[in-house]
Amino acid sequence: MATQRKYGKKASKKVKKAMHERKSGTLRSGRSGKKVKSRKQAIAIGLSEARRSGAKVPKKKTSKKKSSKKSPKKK
Repeated sequence: MATQRKYGKKASKKVKKAMHERKSGTLRSGRSGKKVKSRKQAIAIGLSEARRSGAKVPKKKTSKKKSSKKSPKKK
């Protein structure tokens, strides 16, 4: 049985491009434009570019805010 791809082909191309840029030292991040050295960061940049271009990429995992339980007032 064929398994369904989690990421689309377009997304993998964007990540591949970002990885090549990282290797050659031309990949830069954010407003500051610092050079990216981390492999994980390069992948994240590739995926975010793919998201912007409308490729099949799962949503970002965001941490859920913990709901603060109010302690009962003591008399």
